Amino acid sequence: MEQEKVIVIDFGGQYNQLVARRVRECNVYCEIYSYRTPIEQIKEMNPKGIILTGGPNSCYEEDSPTYTKELFELGIPVLGLCYGAQLMNHILGGKVEKAPVREYGKTETFIDGAKDSLFAGVEDETVVWMSHFDYISKPAPGFEIIAHTADCPVAADANEAKKLYAIQFHPEVLHTVKGKEILHNFVRNICQTAGSWKMDSFAENAVREIREKVGDGKVLLALSGGVDSSVLAALLAKAIGKQLTCVFVDHGLLRKNEGDEVEGVFGPNGDFDINFVRVNAQERYYAKLAGVTEPERKRKIIGEEFIRVFEEEAKKIGKVDFLAQGTIYPDVVESGLGGESAVIKSHHNVGGLPDFVDFKEIIEPLRNLFKDEVRAVGLELGLPEYLVFRQPFPGPGLGIRIIGEVTAEKVRMVQDADYIYREEVDKAAREYKEANGVEAPWMPNQYFAALTNMRSVGVMGDERTYDYAVAVRAVRTIDFMTAEAAEIPFAVLQTVMSRIINEVRGVNRVMYDLTSKPPGTIEME
Repeated sequence: MEQEKVIVIDFGGQYNQLVARRVRECNVYCEIYSYRTPIEQIKEMNPKGIILTGGPNSCYEEDSPTYTKELFELGIPVLGLCYGAQLMNHILGGKVEKAPVREYGKTETFIDGAKDSLFAGVEDETVVWMSHFDYISKPAPGFEIIAHTADCPVAADANEAKKLYAIQFHPEVLHTVKGKEILHNFVRNICQTAGSWKMDSFAENAVREIREKVGDGKVLLALSGGVDSSVLAALLAKAIGKQLTCVFVDHGLLRKNEGDEVEGVFGPNGDFDINFVRVNAQERYYAKLAGVTEPERKRKIIGEEFIRVFEEEAKKIGKVDFLAQGTIYPDVVESGLGGESAVIKSHHNVGGLPDFVDFKEIIEPLRNLFKDEVRAVGLELGLPEYLVFRQPFPGPGLGIRIIGEVTAEKVRMVQDADYIYREEVDKAAREYKEANGVEAPWMPNQYFAALTNMRSVGVMGDERTYDYAVAVRAVRTIDFMTAEAAEIPFAVLQTVMSRIINEVRGVNRVMYDLTSKPPGTIEME
């Protein structure tokens, strides 16, 4: 039986991945494609529904992203979001122009129609997330207005007979109160999907496919200890056991105890029957990084050295049939191979491939999964929660959480400070949940300590000190593309400050980083 699919056509919106994730939460498989994808390819996919994303352009300008009118004549339900809504109306004969009043943020919206279809279960007055300069000033022929706001006469319109729906706001973000319900109405009811796609069948199918593909071949995996590579290692271990060799390069820039934790899970005393090679390359990295302060140079050295170490180990192993990589769906999309959003980074798993390993083929079993789905697979495979729900961690590790030169001494300081900080935040969050029955509203999505390059005068006991300042960071975010500083209770921060200064040798000052993204980034460098 062919798998049901809803596709997202991307016009450069920042929430394209979030839209696809929300569709998958409705138990319907979803993929993202660029607006440059030919209509013939869309037809071949035979999707049950199509969603058009937002984007930064004005659809009435000559060189703006567009699509053929034929898309709306396939008999397939289409939902346009923000730019997608404007484009649908523009292509089908409506009018879009610069809005007299720009709407941004939470906006009270009044539902005027589609109460048995798109807006079923949504109150007559609801709050949505708006973000637009342009607006639909005149709906396309055959379209009726189904929602409005005080400043936007067409917050949504629809041609219900043709199952074409256009909404000016973003239902995929949590700020739209009934957003999930609206998307569920479209994906499950209007598109008439069965909702039979579930994550629990993924591991079973993937194990079968890996066995078929690999046969009696050998597979090599560079295990970083991060969530993606760990889940991949567990999946491959279940499928092929000793045919897998994992090379774990400990570059000395991991969080406290992390190298030993990875070895505890995958090493000789762990639960997985694989070939595990741990390379302790700490001193080698510190020697290469000595005197280097420029962030990009540090990144490059760490990346290049990893390849060299991995190359040396690969040569010892000899010929392998497959190289496994922990590529996940956001890597594919962000590298410009899936959707259209500006190429954010050339991802290490998708761009240049290592040419020094003698292998026939690359296998990437996780390449169609989002991060939360990867975590679900990890739990199903029996990985410990502390590893599956590990905090996001950059490839260069603590190398970019230490401002300036990286030394063994600085690594020790940031490891210890970070351990204390995460321990206290986790403890406070756990106590809040036990007392209130819900997660703490301030609970950050990512939090860590970094070592600044600033030294300042302090007093400890009766002695003057001249030591480093640690910056602690905590952000709340939905998609890691934008983020705000988390409002961690002051008493927790006070405890963190006191413990770090008393327990971490070489630190005499602690600062809380309040910077949002943008203008800052989540990481320090």
